[in-house]
Amino acid sequence: MARIEQAAYPVGLRLAGRRVVVLGGGQVAQRRLPALIAAGADVLLVSPSATASVEAMVDAGELRWERRRYRDGDLDGAWYALISTDDPAANEAASAEAEARRVWAVRSDDAGAATAWTPATGRSEGVTVAVLTGQDPRRSAAVRDAIVEGLRDGSLAAPHYRARAASDGRVALVGGGPGDPDLITVRGRRLLAEADVVIADRLGPRDLLAELPPHVEVIDAAKIPYGRAMAQEAINAALVEHAKAGKAVVRLKGGDPFVFGRGMEEVQALAEHGIPCTVVPGISSSISVPGVAGIPVTHRAVAHEFTVASGHVAPDDPRSLADWSALARLRGTLVLLMAVENIGAIAETLVRHGRPAGTPVAVVQEGTTAAQRRLDATLETVAERVRAEGIRPPAVIVIGDVVTVGPRDGD
Repeated sequence: MARIEQAAYPVGLRLAGRRVVVLGGGQVAQRRLPALIAAGADVLLVSPSATASVEAMVDAGELRWERRRYRDGDLDGAWYALISTDDPAANEAASAEAEARRVWAVRSDDAGAATAWTPATGRSEGVTVAVLTGQDPRRSAAVRDAIVEGLRDGSLAAPHYRARAASDGRVALVGGGPGDPDLITVRGRRLLAEADVVIADRLGPRDLLAELPPHVEVIDAAKIPYGRAMAQEAINAALVEHAKAGKAVVRLKGGDPFVFGRGMEEVQALAEHGIPCTVVPGISSSISVPGVAGIPVTHRAVAHEFTVASGHVAPDDPRSLADWSALARLRGTLVLLMAVENIGAIAETLVRHGRPAGTPVAVVQEGTTAAQRRLDATLETVAERVRAEGIRPPAVIVIGDVVTVGPRDGD
């Protein structure tokens, strides 16, 4: 008569301060001991030898080790046992003792004879995922990995449904990267999936907003250059208001929050109201957009440094904090953000202070998105080329010999 395999009953063991016996100090014990230690178990290892990693745990005082073989009575008082010696007879005897003493036991050499199975486990932000697929550990691990990865990157939404008090409100300042939604960080995407409110810039990865559940409130904080703008004070006020209402708020910004993003102003405004803020760095367009366009900001024997400067005000504007004469004297790469409108004045100033007029320049518009396009020129010609081609923000401008290093389309 064919044996019918019964389904295992899943349960989480609370082993803190409780005796756990591990028989065998080899690779199986090395893999399983960290989780038992993390659970606070009182672990006794019984084995004549152990791997170097297991010995390190012993030396750190994380478990006790009796250097001998298993003998009857070792499982007395145990709540749980891991049987993983290289002696089948000892494993069989220990399994029989566990059955007699009603100690749940895992056997590495014969899962079918064990009274417990170890699930494939993983953790993500306070959630423990445990997967059992009978006696198919590889499938368990694959399912576990898929779930944990989905939780980490936000593609598998698992929001908190417990009602939050106003004191539980929190804000995450998330750098969304240069525009391609796949270039946001894993942590940033996960926080988006957990958000109640998202305050988004125009330069943030807009495609991600379409993935948000219907209950998420999206506030447009678009700052269109030289056009309609939501005042920074209004953004700060919105962050404070929703956080004080107990909401999980994500401030989604393009690039990195602290690279010309006014992110610190928002952190300071929240701090004044005692509201915690998590900062999630983003991939800055200053390096990612040139890279995607085939331009390395540094290259051996070409450029040993790169400098990023804002061009949102012209060099002769009293508000400008950049030392353009010093920038002109640098031999490396100069990357300009928010400089499309002022590129003529910037190029003229760089040339006047010593940068050769024939220095290569590349302008990359809408970098990393489907609308990306690249314009090549020199300091002498870039202003006219930008006007003629109708280049508009957002665009990253790269100045230096690295512009000519990478292959171009059709090369």
